[in-house]
Amino acid sequence: MSDLTDLLPHTGSLIRRAQQRHAAQWARLVSSTITSVQFAALAVLADTPGASQRQLGDALEIDRSTVADLAARLERHGLVAREQDAADRRRYVLRLTPLGRAELARLRPLADAVEQAMTGALTPSEVTALRRLLHALLTA
Repeated sequence: MSDLTDLLPHTGSLIRRAQQRHAAQWARLVSSTITSVQFAALAVLADTPGASQRQLGDALEIDRSTVADLAARLERHGLVAREQDAADRRRYVLRLTPLGRAELARLRPLADAVEQAMTGALTPSEVTALRRLLHALLTA
């Protein structure tokens, strides 16, 4: 049997397969209704209550239309309250609702289980190196 690097010599193919594995692990271990991006949004809002949609989009590195849809979905699920900023009517600020805080607390250990499923075969130094290399790819 061929080595995996012979079968998939392109970084993009490996990243795509890793993302597919992550999505499958997330659906199996965490939720089929709350996505990892929604979880990340809840975590950002827990750390920065009253963040604007733009700030959330910048933190998650997603565009304005995507973050608007994300905020609307989280609001429909009762996880986030979205209010127009009184000082700037074009700006929306976001806050976790009590349900959003409870859901984030419930999801955190499950997200940690996905992390373990994805990186459990690696040593701590390999995990650190993987993260460093992925950051380097993203910032290049």
